Amino acid sequence: MKRRTFDKIVSWGGLTLAALLVIAGSLLTWANHFITNEVHTQLSQQQIYFPPKGSDAIKAPEFAAMKQYAGQQLTTGAQAEVYADHFIANHLKAIGGGKTYAQLSAQALADPTNTKLAGQVDTMFRGETLRGLLLNAYAFGTTARIAGIAANVALIGAAGMFVLAGLGFWHSRRTSATKDVFGGAHEAIPAQVH
Repeated sequence: MKRRTFDKIVSWGGLTLAALLVIAGSLLTWANHFITNEVHTQLSQQQIYFPPKGSDAIKAPEFAAMKQYAGQQLTTGAQAEVYADHFIANHLKAIGGGKTYAQLSAQALADPTNTKLAGQVDTMFRGETLRGLLLNAYAFGTTARIAGIAANVALIGAAGMFVLAGLGFWHSRRTSATKDVFGGAHEAIPAQVH
């Protein structure tokens, strides 16, 4: 195969790959913005605020992670994770005496007349539900961040492929028309005259 032909084939392949990477990067960028916006909108509507700085609600050591967001409104996936795992979870441990909702619910089913236990189960259910919803927001926020990173990688890869394809086309114009891929050149063989 001629080197010039090979360079053109590889360069067109590079351009095609670059175009696919641009499309992928664009879709990933859109996903990043869409998910980030949805997480922010949904969390903002809930009007959840972190306790203010110096508040007794976050004074104990188990609430240390909360201090970075003290007084702020909860609007991001990262904030949702901190609130769920370092505020709600700690309160649920105290309310349930270290038992889970499932364990307390099983006890309440075995003792249906225990109204205190029934109240504990109800509080645990509500707390675990809110915690789960916030952790879903965290998961979606993380997905958005990963999509943003992947978008940047795809777009940088596309730029690199455009440069390499351009160099391939440039090289094909500078290469002799008779040069082979593996370095040899074909000599013209004169036609035999009879």
